Amino acid sequence: MRDKNKTKLLLASLGLLFGLNSCVSVAAYQKAYLNDEAMALRAKKLESYESNFQSYREGAAGANGGKSGGGCGCN
Repeated sequence: MRDKNKTKLLLASLGLLFGLNSCVSVAAYQKAYLNDEAMALRAKKLESYESNFQSYREGAAGANGGKSGGGCGCN
């Protein structure tokens, strides 16, 4: 029973030690990379491609700033 408690305490201590060790200060020049387009949660290229594909698949262009008019040929 004592060995299990010691093992749990050791593992918890190591986890806490490694967790606190990973906290670092980020320099100002390193924060500039967070504004890159590649760091965005949703890639604009993929969103644009899917929107373009959807408009051709449905036969009409929506309000996505693309073409004007619908699939019927009216403007």
